[in-house]
Amino acid sequence: MKPLILHGHHAGPNPYKINLILENLNLPYEEKFWVLGEDSKGVKGPEFLKINENGRVPALEDPNTGIVSWESQAVINYLLRVYDKSYTLCPGPDASEQDRVDYDKWIAFLITTFAPMMGQRNWYVHFNTIDNPDAKKRYEEQTLRCFGVLEGQLAKTGGKSILPSGFSAVDCHFWPWLRGYGLAQLDISAFEFCGRWIREIGKRPEVKRIDEFLAKAKES
Repeated sequence: MKPLILHGHHAGPNPYKINLILENLNLPYEEKFWVLGEDSKGVKGPEFLKINENGRVPALEDPNTGIVSWESQAVINYLLRVYDKSYTLCPGPDASEQDRVDYDKWIAFLITTFAPMMGQRNWYVHFNTIDNPDAKKRYEEQTLRCFGVLEGQLAKTGGKSILPSGFSAVDCHFWPWLRGYGLAQLDISAFEFCGRWIREIGKRPEVKRIDEFLAKAKES
C-alpha cells in the first residue's frame, strides 16, 4: 500500500484530526507542511491551490485510489468509508438509528458551533489588530457555553469518550480543539468531565506519537 499524503501545517487543529484518524486506522502516510501565504510553499500559492481550491489545510491525496479530498469532515468521511471496514471509529451496520444520529450531531456541533466560537476567540485574543474587549468577551462566553454543552455529554461516560460506545471519530474531531483551551485563554476548571476527557485522550499512544512527530517536523 502506498502512503497517503496529508497536507497540513505545524499549528492549528484541523489537520491534527486527520493525523488521529490515520494513526487509529494504522494507515501509512506522509505529511507535507505548508505555510500561510501565496508563494510556492503557501496555502494560497498556485501549487497548493491545485490540490485545494479553497486554500486551506487539511487536504488529503490517496495514491491508492486517486482520490483528492479537502475539508476535515470530508477527508475523515472518505477515510472511514474506504479504510474502516470493521467500523472501529464510526457506527457500523448494526448500530441503532439513535447511535447514528448521536454520531452525526456531535460532529455537527463541533464543526458548526464549538470550533467557530473558539476560532473567533483565538482571533480576537491573538491576531486582531485592534483590541476589541466586547468581541473577546462574547467569544469567551460562547466558547464556555459550548464547553458546558459538551460537559453534560461527557458526564455520561465519566469523561472517557464523547459517545457512550467508546472512542470514535467524534473524539478525533474534538480533541485538537479542546486541548487548545489554554491558547484561547479560557478557564475550564468548572468543567470536570471535559478536563478528565482532555487528560484521558492526551494519554493515548497515537496522540503522543503525533505530538512527537509534529514537534520534530517543526524543528526541521
